[in-house]
Amino acid sequence: MTTRTRIVIIGAGFSGLGMAIRLKKAGYSDFVLLEQGDDIGGAWHQNHYPGCACDVQSALYCFSFEPNPDWSRAFASQGEIKAYLKYCAGKYDLNRHIRFDTHVAGARFDENRQTWTLETANSVTFREFMQRKGLKPGDEFDRSDAALPPFESVEADIFISAVGALSKPAYPAIAGLNSFTGKAFHSQHWDHSYDLKGKRVAVIGTGASAIQFVPEVAKKAARLDVYQRTPPWILPKPDRAISTLERALFRRLPPVLKALRNRIYWMLEARGAGFVLDRRLLKLGELQSRRHIRSQISDRALRRKVTPSYEFGCKRVLLSNNYYPALTRPHVNLLTDGADEVRDNAILDKAGNEREVDCIIYGTGFQAQNPIARGTVFGRQGLDLMDVWQNGAEAYKGTTVAGFPNFFLLMGPNTGLGHNSMVYMIECQINYVMGALHEMHSGGWRSLEVKADAQRRYTSAIHARLKHSVWQTGGCNSWYFNGKGRNTVLWPDFSWKFRQQMQTFDATVYHCEHSEP
Repeated sequence: MTTRTRIVIIGAGFSGLGMAIRLKKAGYSDFVLLEQGDDIGGAWHQNHYPGCACDVQSALYCFSFEPNPDWSRAFASQGEIKAYLKYCAGKYDLNRHIRFDTHVAGARFDENRQTWTLETANSVTFREFMQRKGLKPGDEFDRSDAALPPFESVEADIFISAVGALSKPAYPAIAGLNSFTGKAFHSQHWDHSYDLKGKRVAVIGTGASAIQFVPEVAKKAARLDVYQRTPPWILPKPDRAISTLERALFRRLPPVLKALRNRIYWMLEARGAGFVLDRRLLKLGELQSRRHIRSQISDRALRRKVTPSYEFGCKRVLLSNNYYPALTRPHVNLLTDGADEVRDNAILDKAGNEREVDCIIYGTGFQAQNPIARGTVFGRQGLDLMDVWQNGAEAYKGTTVAGFPNFFLLMGPNTGLGHNSMVYMIECQINYVMGALHEMHSGGWRSLEVKADAQRRYTSAIHARLKHSVWQTGGCNSWYFNGKGRNTVLWPDFSWKFRQQMQTFDATVYHCEHSEP
């Protein structure tokens, strides 16, 4: 069965919903959102581990056109953020445009008809198929397999990917993972039915998710082993409850909430000066982080273990008030020799030590370099997007890719931030896409494709800025980089500069094909 629509969007998180709302406001009604999950929220629906919360202040972590006066805390929890997104979807009547439990197995551009055809399947049955084959989310599969669930098609003129970079879980390269006889799950797929009370638990990874759930696991586990490869720099989290009086004030006087939002934005933007202007300014953050370690950990050996040897800001800087105290508990062990092998019900580290465990929790993050799997998106002449990106993902202004007409990326390559809110960046990209759609409509264009030389010039400028940045030369190895040492994730400037470049759609750098009369 084939469904025809003007615009198709993949993903019902912040970027997908934000795009849909802007389309609604502009008078578009012929669009559909395909969401692989069973509810709205994107990353804030998929990630529901204990302690899950945002590390950007609530007042800024929402749409500028839909401020929320009712956040209960300065830094919102996962549940509140998801509830906010569901509220937005309801207010703007988006639910009738969303198809839940829809897995997109492939998207192909038809050069003759200048349209995209997306191949979809029910997510539940597709997931069951993957499990039977022993495949994890994001793994390639045999398309000729007779056991595959039935596929349907969605045909559209415009294809917008809003899947984000933090959607496919990453697993560690440790021998024998599949031979583990106990319970194991990734933080994104938290099993709340499994009782951690009294269990011997191993957490592999100490990234942004792990520092949030480790303190919660420590409250229940009989023994908790935290396997750390590289310690993160951690700052105190200035979190607090927002009083009933404050929330009433925000509701009655929206300009007060707007002023707070602006103050937070410029405060965070000032932090970007160390990344953009003079990295010596990052030393101030390092001093604060070192004080944080000293104030929360008295044991000198443990202090040494949690103190990074690379420059502050090289990897993502994290916020937490309870991670370090959790590590000081007598039944919690911070292990730095590295997990090397899993044997039945035990983990063997690189020093040869073996520790029996009942449960392994992977806090190893996401496949940020490959949010779109190989064999999924095909442009002109059947070219696979991952072949185009074999040296690393790149897109003009993080949004369009040469060879892929009428295809837009939200949260695309080099749009990530290390100092401010991604919702701000998403809105900038949405504004640019709306400009493209307006030009297509007013100019009578059938298709639009960025010129390859414009994309090359833009990408070269981005990587020239990144070349001498703290992310590149700060002495760390982070998920910002692909296997070839290329930073495909971060925007190397102030976020207001990104907004400036996305303000107007620059049609002159695009190939445009007119519609037939």
